Amino acid sequence: MKKVNVSFYLLLLIVLLFISCSRFEKVLKSKDYNFKYKKALEYFKKGDHYRYTILFEQLVPIYSGTQRADTVQYYFALGTYKQGDFLLAGHYFDNFRKTYQRSVFTEEAEFMYAYCFYESSPRPELDQDNTKAAISAFSEFMSRYPKTEKRTEVGKILNELKEKLIEKSYLSSKLYYNLSEYKAAIVAIKNSVKDFPESKHREEQLFLILKSAYLLADNSVPGKQKERYQATIDEYYTFAGEFPQSEYLKEAKEMYEKSMKFLGN
Repeated sequence: MKKVNVSFYLLLLIVLLFISCSRFEKVLKSKDYNFKYKKALEYFKKGDHYRYTILFEQLVPIYSGTQRADTVQYYFALGTYKQGDFLLAGHYFDNFRKTYQRSVFTEEAEFMYAYCFYESSPRPELDQDNTKAAISAFSEFMSRYPKTEKRTEVGKILNELKEKLIEKSYLSSKLYYNLSEYKAAIVAIKNSVKDFPESKHREEQLFLILKSAYLLADNSVPGKQKERYQATIDEYYTFAGEFPQSEYLKEAKEMYEKSMKFLGN
């Protein structure tokens, strides 16, 4: 009995899907553009992103230059976004905001243009061009709409994006240390600290600068060791002065004392 019921409902579902597809095909082929426009809005309200996107795409050239042009193009861009094509959707939103600067959809399109970059922002280990583009776009959005209802949301997004850049900078600079490229590590980590002084990794980074300086001195030719051990001592004072209770302080003191001993003090 249960098998019969399952087969019946499965067959019914197939029939309903077939009828639904047939109806949509008729809408697609229709030359009644007002009817097609209304059906596209119906599909939008139902959340059928695939169907309303196709219909609005067909209507873009039809309603170009009319009062419905901005509505058609906005929903087409939104449908592209809803289907996960963030870069293409961002392109459509960008065109929209430049073309329809007085539309009721313009502010939302400006936001979505930036949000598409946000959605395309990868994890910190990867290239962060889209992250930077998102920060730039959201900053431009806030400049244009300082009283927007989205200001709290945008603030949270900007903080998240900035943290991602901080993490990327930290990982990239630490890579030199992990590869035992101590001279390059000192330069890279110092640049990271300079660019992001508020980083949560600051304590570790200052310690890694000190340790890189010490290891660079320890592995240098005799003619360069004196200068580099002196640089190690300078980095120790910088680190210990800012983090006197650091978990790395014991190891830092050992490197300081060995450097002092080398210099004959």
